[in-house]
Amino acid sequence: MRKLCFALLSILFLAGVASESIAQLSRKAIKKNNNRISSYRGKKGGFGSRNVYSGVGLSINALNYFGDLAPTPSRFSTDISFTAPSIGLSAFHRFGPRYTLQVQYLYASLQGSDKESASKDDENVFRYQRNLSFRNRMHELSVVAYFDLFENPATYISRVGWTPYAYLGLAAFYHNPQAQAPANDLNGQPLPEAGQWIDLQPLKTEGNSYSLIQFAVPFGAGARFRINEVFDLWADIGFRYTFTDYLDDVSGNYVDLNTLSKVGQAMAYRTNELATYPTSGGIPSELAGVNVQPGYGKAGDKRGTPTQNDIYMVTSIRLTYVLGATFHKAKFR
Repeated sequence: MRKLCFALLSILFLAGVASESIAQLSRKAIKKNNNRISSYRGKKGGFGSRNVYSGVGLSINALNYFGDLAPTPSRFSTDISFTAPSIGLSAFHRFGPRYTLQVQYLYASLQGSDKESASKDDENVFRYQRNLSFRNRMHELSVVAYFDLFENPATYISRVGWTPYAYLGLAAFYHNPQAQAPANDLNGQPLPEAGQWIDLQPLKTEGNSYSLIQFAVPFGAGARFRINEVFDLWADIGFRYTFTDYLDDVSGNYVDLNTLSKVGQAMAYRTNELATYPTSGGIPSELAGVNVQPGYGKAGDKRGTPTQNDIYMVTSIRLTYVLGATFHKAKFR
């Protein structure tokens, strides 16, 4: 009986000690949690940390072309009068205080024209007399990594007001260079396709073919500005270095025009359309006895510069929205 009473008393004593210990731990935990909540400022790893989040965006863009049909042979030459607008849709995921990965679809358009852009001086007369032109409507899908200069360890709610960034990625695009058909073929006969926009790649204007699916490396820099808790404005400028020289359907040399169709001849050789160098039939002399300005249009004559791939510049303004913001806001504000 004494042993039983002692055991009961021991159990009651231990239960009391445990109860007091649990109560003390509970009070400490509650106090600590209250302190964390009252002092919370969105620090990394703190209560409700949300520096990892996702979002979507809509962009308007301006595109400029650098290639064989630029005003001058300079690698940095472009005609800003051919600046083309485009629109983009994107989704992004932020992985931490500095890094963001974005997937974007971009509908793009590029243009170029020797007659409209090239000067008639001695240095660039070749481009003017070549008289080629094109447009290219493109569909681009890119994956781009962004690196912020200013670290943002806070939640999406408390993210920094603005930060510069740099970006680098990989893009795949579908393109289709076209040109508007002249009124007549090279023999002076009316073309049935006159005035129509003709796909150039199937014509093999330089005797070879090329893929309409190509790749590019996007790179550039910009800045992101916080508008409010859920919206940001991104502004950047960058370039797409492509792995093709045929965005404009121009790269190498003229081919024997007898190997091309009537419309192919008319699209490959267009010097005859310039009033300053009239040609009674238009086709080069070795093909039809017509007097042609030397250096333009005969098989083997220079048509483009194959050692330099084409580039296009993309200037963007993008509005992004943080996904799931209502849920996070209700839970942590």
